[in-house]
Amino acid sequence: MAGKLSIVLFLLVVFLTQNQVSKAKEMLDEQMQRQRNSNQMYGVSQGSLHPQDCQPKCTYRCSKTSFKKPCMFFCQKCCAKCLCVPAGTYGNKQTCPCYNNWKTKRGGPKCP
Repeated sequence: MAGKLSIVLFLLVVFLTQNQVSKAKEMLDEQMQRQRNSNQMYGVSQGSLHPQDCQPKCTYRCSKTSFKKPCMFFCQKCCAKCLCVPAGTYGNKQTCPCYNNWKTKRGGPKCP
């Protein structure tokens, strides 16, 4: 009888420990996901960047173009004025209205 009780208690302890480990892992995963999301969104909304942050954001923004020099020139010019750079390497300009609405004399987009 005592042997069966000790086995049941042992299994209960194992189950509770496994449950706690699983909950801790889920919490850690959620926290890491929130941190990744907040890092991705930094500098995306208008005015949320500091001028010194424009270089790395524009480097990523222009990383896939074959026209790197003009892309970097205009991206940094737009970033200095708007203090934001849209997320990704293309598109997403709606997240930064100043960047999106600045046009050339001909009416084309000024910012890459």
